[in-house]
Amino acid sequence: MADQSSFDDSEDIFQVGGIFSNRELVRVGHVPELDRVVGRDEEVREVGAALGPAIQGDPPETTIIYGKTGTGKSLVSRCVTREARRRAETNDVDLQHAYVDCSDYQTEAKASREMARQLYDNIVDELDEEVKNDTKIPRVGIGAADYRDITWELLEEKGVDSFVVILDEIDKLSGDALLRSLSRARESGKIDTHIGIICISNKIEYRKRLNERVDSSLQDNELVFDPYDAEQLRAILENRRDAFVEGVLDESVIPRAAALAAREHGDARKAVDTFYEAGRLAEKENSDKVTERHVDKAIRRAEVNRFEKLVSGQTPHVKLLLRSIALLTQSEDGEWFRTAKIYDLYKRLAEKEASDPLSYDRVSRLLKEQSFLGITESEHTGGGKGEGSYLEHRLLREPEIVLSALDEAE
Repeated sequence: MADQSSFDDSEDIFQVGGIFSNRELVRVGHVPELDRVVGRDEEVREVGAALGPAIQGDPPETTIIYGKTGTGKSLVSRCVTREARRRAETNDVDLQHAYVDCSDYQTEAKASREMARQLYDNIVDELDEEVKNDTKIPRVGIGAADYRDITWELLEEKGVDSFVVILDEIDKLSGDALLRSLSRARESGKIDTHIGIICISNKIEYRKRLNERVDSSLQDNELVFDPYDAEQLRAILENRRDAFVEGVLDESVIPRAAALAAREHGDARKAVDTFYEAGRLAEKENSDKVTERHVDKAIRRAEVNRFEKLVSGQTPHVKLLLRSIALLTQSEDGEWFRTAKIYDLYKRLAEKEASDPLSYDRVSRLLKEQSFLGITESEHTGGGKGEGSYLEHRLLREPEIVLSALDEAE
């Protein structure tokens, strides 16, 4: 006889609880309206000034934006560009834009194709049927220059006045042919459309990598986005409070999430994600409140996930080594442990798993590699009279986080 389902008709398997009213507001990747962008007033003005001429039908300025992850670079660029397009419409100016994340489209061909595809999707409803039928943007089979030619043809066919291209994480793009082509498209007679480029990079030295011809075609319009402070992060989270049902947030939740994010990284993206995860945890517990405890659990969960990604590709013996240090840190009064002490526990764990342990020298090298990767820290210590010096090691994460991540990585 077939197994009977354990569900009955009265159970709603899609029930999500009463925590969120609009969870999209706290999802990473959501691009809010410009009035929800807080803590970046000066940066919004700077990007707006660069695009200001375009809403009047004049050439926009090219801008290079630097800053660490989560400092609002992409958010400000996309929100201001979207608002510029709306303002241009009121002046009977056609301003189009495309956003290309170069971490996803790292080759010139892929990035050029994504730019052409977004432009096509934005204007397809306004193209003649003949042009629609003739325009093909194949996934493969043509080169980067061909995709750019399609872009130029679409711009000319539609009669676009200005085209703004946001190249996010541009330092991950192989080569600078796309940037060179965009910066010189009008000058070389390929199009009449004004081209504006917003280059976004986490690396302050990015511009030094460009060849002289490309660099000379860019304006000296550079912005640096600093990490958010606690007050700014608090304002960001307050501005998204309406993602939650009224009354479910304890008053300490936002200050706690903002303070911890400011202390650790100043990353608004992570702060918003923590805000969301705290709500999800409350939802899973069928709680009618989101509390500080949920914030702390969300941050801990994020740390475990990040460490799991860091160690998931490591060999079984490296994982045993990290487990050994974590267990020692948990059980003994101290953080630093000699290579020999770690090796003794590692050998016992390996033998317990019926695995031949590596040599002492090999383990010493692996421990040094973990220090280089920022998982552990190593230092030479004098052992006192007659003992010479030796290496000691310690974890740079809480042992509970390391053990949880190792358990989930297995």
